[in-house]
Amino acid sequence: MKKSLLFLSLGALTISASAQSTARVQAIHNSADAAADTVDVYLTTPIGSSLLIEDFAFRTASPFIDAPAGVNITIGIAPKNSSSVNDTISGASFNYNLSATSTYVLIAEGIVSPTGYSPAKPFDMAVYSMGQEAAATMGNTDVLVHHGSTDAPTVDVDEVTAGNLVNDASYGDFAGYLPLATADYQLQVKNAAGTVVVASYDAPLATLNLIDSAIIVLASGFLDPSVNSNGPAFGLYVALPSGGNLIALPPSVSTGLAELSNQKDLNIYPNPAQNNITIQNLELDRAKVTITDLTGKVVNSSLYNINSNNINISNLSQGSYQLTITDNNKVIGNSKFVKF
Repeated sequence: MKKSLLFLSLGALTISASAQSTARVQAIHNSADAAADTVDVYLTTPIGSSLLIEDFAFRTASPFIDAPAGVNITIGIAPKNSSSVNDTISGASFNYNLSATSTYVLIAEGIVSPTGYSPAKPFDMAVYSMGQEAAATMGNTDVLVHHGSTDAPTVDVDEVTAGNLVNDASYGDFAGYLPLATADYQLQVKNAAGTVVVASYDAPLATLNLIDSAIIVLASGFLDPSVNSNGPAFGLYVALPSGGNLIALPPSVSTGLAELSNQKDLNIYPNPAQNNITIQNLELDRAKVTITDLTGKVVNSSLYNINSNNINISNLSQGSYQLTITDNNKVIGNSKFVKF
């Protein structure tokens, strides 16, 4: 029923817009605040207000739709199960006058809660007014990159063979569409100086059959969930023009160690992390924890009570590492993590 209501709302908006000039609009929910995990979205035009999207969930996107252009409109964000536009969250009402024939991307992000988040970037709607629904050149995949992680610093984004793609992206920034040949890539997130790789992700544009498409890659979630109400961890996510759930780009960290098999994949939290990491769902007394860098060099080897101790990584340099746990010389499990 809710899905039907969504499409009825989108259809009604399109019909109302058809009698006048229109713009194209896609909305993306990228606010990692638990208080806004699911919201209702209202549209107010000169002829009244209506529920545009019901139960709009974090890390989902609407398709591109027609919206009235040349008139004042308001987008209001309300808590889920709201009863009317009057329930709009304080500070979550945004006024626009869209240009005819233009294509917009609207990304809801930031924090609505008064406490529990650091830094508490205010809730906002990031607007990109030169959106695309398809690649400008056939055979390409055009990629718009957006920095939407409230606690992530300014970063560069490189591709391992093509070099620098995005330079000095700070929270809220868009990097204009990158026209890429449709292939499978590996993206490296680096510090602002471009000298340290802090995270690496596969971007399988060909495998996902994104030829001729225009997509949006968003930095989403928290680098340090422990000071952000244990919210969703940092990652890179893809929004498609057709909308739906955002697609997570898989981490791709290559180490100097041979891949280990038939062992437990450890759940490290948070990841990426700054000061401490915890291994979840594993209880061992006095197990050996070994951390190696990208070259395979051991940078830390100590005994821990896995059930009760955080592992301090504050002395490590920024970069990617592999953690291996052994008990009585038997490898129990391993996982990769990033120190930011």
